[in-house]
Amino acid sequence: MAPSVGGMTNTAIITDTPLAPRTGRTAGRERATEQTSLITRPLLLRFVSIIGASSSFYLPLSVVPLYARSAGSDADAGLATGALLLATVAVELFTPRLVARTGYRIALSLGLLCLGLPALALLAPPNLAVIVAVSVVRGAGFAVVTVAGGALTASLIPPQRRGEGLALTGVVSGVPALACLPLGVWVSARWGFAPVFVATAAAALLALTVVPGLPDSKAPRRKPATGKPATGKPATGKPATGEAATGEAATGEAAHGILRALASPSLTRPAALFSASTMAAGVLVTFLPLAIAQRSAGVVTIALFAQPAAATLARLAAGRLGDRRGHTRLLYPGIGLAAAGMAAIAATGAPALVIGGAAVFGAGFGLLQNATLSLMYARTSHDGYDAISAVWNAAYDAGMGAGAIGMGLVTGHLGYPATFLLTAALVLVALIPARRDRRSASPRQRSGSPR
Repeated sequence: MAPSVGGMTNTAIITDTPLAPRTGRTAGRERATEQTSLITRPLLLRFVSIIGASSSFYLPLSVVPLYARSAGSDADAGLATGALLLATVAVELFTPRLVARTGYRIALSLGLLCLGLPALALLAPPNLAVIVAVSVVRGAGFAVVTVAGGALTASLIPPQRRGEGLALTGVVSGVPALACLPLGVWVSARWGFAPVFVATAAAALLALTVVPGLPDSKAPRRKPATGKPATGKPATGKPATGEAATGEAATGEAAHGILRALASPSLTRPAALFSASTMAAGVLVTFLPLAIAQRSAGVVTIALFAQPAAATLARLAAGRLGDRRGHTRLLYPGIGLAAAGMAAIAATGAPALVIGGAAVFGAGFGLLQNATLSLMYARTSHDGYDAISAVWNAAYDAGMGAGAIGMGLVTGHLGYPATFLLTAALVLVALIPARRDRRSASPRQRSGSPR
């Protein structure tokens, strides 16, 4: 949902290439407009690719655990989700190096292919080994799509409108979650698993059609016209020149950027507290369908719709509030809402509490999603966007994977209500890094204002 025309004062709606230079006040006004333009043609194309990738990810997210349980147990269901997300984390940390060597377009294309095509292997009868293998490959593809795409998106948003732009991006990515998460469960209940897996592959492949129109500014530069060798050495120890050296230098910088981000408390604190809420999200999408689907598939469908719907609306509100009043102020409310929502979901026999709890959890999740990402981008320079995207997405998926696998190991002993209550208690642990962040961060870091 794009901002209304009336609300975008002195802001161009769609831009493509800069106008020819002009002089005087007209040039000044145009420069100001260019600097604050939010919805550009490249960003619109990026939104199309986000919709395709998100649809491919969310359609089978709650369906694969059901498919896996038909071949095993609840632990196998958690393993399927956990394999997807832990593979995502492992590859996310290396994706900046891939982008540095190949550029955004090739990286996104590879990611979309790995995200979509393996789902077709699930058309065969359930087999846990195949399910885990497919989940691992899809997780790797999702890692590349999210990290490369996240950095590209951030580079297309004006710094002074970062919170609003990321919120709008959250809405675009939230709509597929809103529709596809419950839709996958509903379709599988009516027509079986096969239509879900075919649609999963199709969504990712259709997103490939817009990739050629996206910017590719991270592509390795060509050899300088002067023919002077670039700095750096290849594996052979011989001096590297031209394009190869540039690619290796960029790869090294990407690796160092991630290490610097991981060594910075001002960046790891927001990532850590956000991972607590994503841990709860992993529990919700994996075990809520298993907990009540046999009694009421309709409640599961509504709850899985309410959670991303609330998250999308909360993320949009968080962008505007954070840009005006500071993103750090949203951390405590986000944690509180996420914990309260998970506690309400523990009442698995009360449909109103399950649906309401999913919505409350979604609201807290949306606040944390936008606030933590905005804070992290604000605390680094443009050159560090790839590293920030990798670290934040790794925290996101590590939390979800840990929730799915960890709670899958105990839910057989505790039962689903106790598992949801334990998850709510673990979310509250995020208050510790949130409190430290408010104490340690500078005023600019607390507000999340651009560098």
